[in-house]
Amino acid sequence: MPVDPYILLLFGTVGLAALLPARGTGADLASGASTGAIALLFFLYGARLSTREALDGLRHWRLHGTILACTFVVFPLLGLAARGFVPAGILSDPLYQGLLFLTLVPSTVQSSIAFTSLARGNVPAAICAGSFSSLAGIVATPLLAAALLGGGGGGGPGSGGFSADSVTKIVLQLLVPFAAGQVLRRWVGEFVLRHRKALGLVDRGSILLVVYTAFGQGTVEGVWQRVSPARLGGLLAVEAVLLAVMLLLTWYGAKALRFGRADRIAIQFAGSKKSLAAGLPMASVLFGAQASTAVLPLMLFHQMQLMVCAVIAGRRSRDAGDRPGAVAPAAAGEVTVPAPAGSSRTGAGTGTRSG
Repeated sequence: MPVDPYILLLFGTVGLAALLPARGTGADLASGASTGAIALLFFLYGARLSTREALDGLRHWRLHGTILACTFVVFPLLGLAARGFVPAGILSDPLYQGLLFLTLVPSTVQSSIAFTSLARGNVPAAICAGSFSSLAGIVATPLLAAALLGGGGGGGPGSGGFSADSVTKIVLQLLVPFAAGQVLRRWVGEFVLRHRKALGLVDRGSILLVVYTAFGQGTVEGVWQRVSPARLGGLLAVEAVLLAVMLLLTWYGAKALRFGRADRIAIQFAGSKKSLAAGLPMASVLFGAQASTAVLPLMLFHQMQLMVCAVIAGRRSRDAGDRPGAVAPAAAGEVTVPAPAGSSRTGAGTGTRSG
């Protein structure tokens, strides 16, 4: 089971914020830098994302519609159902709000593609599904948060409505930078792709700054006195049930809808995941000073989904390898495509091209 090194960095940042939170002028500087980092993140998202490729994927509309329904309909419904754990004392209200928020964020891209490839599923579908989910989530997540959480921005969850200030923050910090990245993509897209490794470090560093700022504010306001070990254990148990339900629903639901095995794999891995990279900066904008407890459930769920899906992908890969005529999975960055009709070369059943 893989332990994402970046998760260790995130929790290390949480520990630093708990021990040495920014105060006074330092807190103001950290908050301003975090705001700029979020804008930069969404600009880079817009510059990277090929809208045409995402929209082209809609030709397989049943598959993508199923994944979007899992991400933005089934997940939120399960999140609402989890409200029953609050009166039972398993979850506190702030942790429940964070749990509900994680059900609203878009699906992850990289790990969905990687696990679909490992399990010998429909990799092109996973690529398109992740891209389209990210595109839809820019608008869908804030709207769902407004409808279901009833709060945002500085008001925090449960503050009684989405204020005009909250809407302004979302537009200026999320939508405007993303739209600018899309508009400028024809000029900066090649540069962004060519330096994706270096810019990936910028992405991750920006998210660490967001986490430090959010948890630093939470420490100053006494968040750790409100989150007991027992409540954290309850949160992990609820998230384990949530992930198990989604993995079962996506696999057997796709079977009931008569999808083929390769499509079912893509639906399971893309439809059961949530994006840490998109969710953390969104939470910072939507929750303001309450972001520390809002992002904790997402951080824990992210690591859990990686560990469980790695095991499932390995089993799916072995199952596929036992089938007659099974082929090796495409290498990272490649997409399996049919070979030209009538080809007489050995192994003409499949070919690969750069993805």
